[in-house]
Amino acid sequence: MDPVNNPYTPNAGATPEIVIGRDDLLEDFRILLRRLAKGRTNQSMIVTGLRGVGKTVLLGEFRQIAEEFKWKVLELEASKHDDDHFRRTIYSQLRAALYQISPRAKWGDKARKAAQVLQSFSLSIDPSSGIPTLSLDVDAAEGFADHGSLTLDLTDVLVSIGEAAREHGTGLVLLFDEVQFLSQSQLEAVIQAIHKSVQRKLPVTFVGAGLPQIAELAGDAKSYAERLFKFPKLGSLDFEDAKKALAEPAHIEHVHFEDDALVRAFDLTEGYPYFVQELGYQVWAVADGDSITLEDVEDAKDAYEAKLDSSFFRVRLDRATQLQIAYMRAMAQLGPDSQKAADVAAVMGRESTQLAPTRSELINMGLLYTPAHGYAGFTVPHFDRFMLRAVPHLDVPPVQKRRTKPKK
Repeated sequence: MDPVNNPYTPNAGATPEIVIGRDDLLEDFRILLRRLAKGRTNQSMIVTGLRGVGKTVLLGEFRQIAEEFKWKVLELEASKHDDDHFRRTIYSQLRAALYQISPRAKWGDKARKAAQVLQSFSLSIDPSSGIPTLSLDVDAAEGFADHGSLTLDLTDVLVSIGEAAREHGTGLVLLFDEVQFLSQSQLEAVIQAIHKSVQRKLPVTFVGAGLPQIAELAGDAKSYAERLFKFPKLGSLDFEDAKKALAEPAHIEHVHFEDDALVRAFDLTEGYPYFVQELGYQVWAVADGDSITLEDVEDAKDAYEAKLDSSFFRVRLDRATQLQIAYMRAMAQLGPDSQKAADVAAVMGRESTQLAPTRSELINMGLLYTPAHGYAGFTVPHFDRFMLRAVPHLDVPPVQKRRTKPKK
């Protein structure tokens, strides 16, 4: 069929034609904004889930809802950087947010105060990076955001901007993706800043998305995080929602999905949203006419798996060392579930203590997560299958002997 009319979007973070199976979370977000606008408090949320389940898409839907409510939105994709880089990034975003809340010529007292607090915050950014920090052309507020503590400084800034937003009849939503990549000090700063905003009933909120370990990381950063946030888990779509995710976009283009084709599509994708979009895209490419059949799905299967292997899966494997690859291959050999560190080590003929650094590296790279103490699972659905295809045989590199210092 005509590729121009292909209604499926297998791109990272791209919003599908129709978002299926997330209505409850979208309504929760609307309620959150309505309550904050009335000066009431409500738990915000940090959405957790594996890769490809639609976390980034959901944040995009939240952004659209916030804009419909006339709220201002700050979007940030977290990455592993030091606190100074985080300060620089959040400063530039909050500076832009303040100007969205009100143009300078219409600043009230609270907005002007927020500008002064932000200016104070900017003075803590290390100028040695060579990247200029845009000034707000106001005097810094003495005693605010100048503590030398990221947590205290960010709290001052968000509280002042929340007061400015309330003064101008709007609110601010912070949407953070990949929250697990924030350092503990950065996550602690964000959580405490939102906590203080909630205590003061300001129209400021934070919604994050990250891998499953983020709930534990947030709790480690601040013990009250579990009371401040809900941690809804995004997973695969059930059969009915997966059918809708395939059939309804096709229907928009006047194409019908036959029932047995939908059943087979669900078997192949297990309802994971990214996989559903990729399979839909490949099926559209091979189908002809106004009906998609079981034969079309079977004809698209090889192209579907090849595309996942070459892009969605391969880009993750290419970042790994030989020992890291061997560790993941051993995990895959044990099955699709989360695996115990000792069992993986046994498959590799090593002690789990020898492989602990490798396991930790894979977690830090975002390739594994820890659902329970001593266990690790792949952050990408079906990655075990890919590992068995891509690495047919387990090849464990020899143990590297430690270098000893020569005697003097």
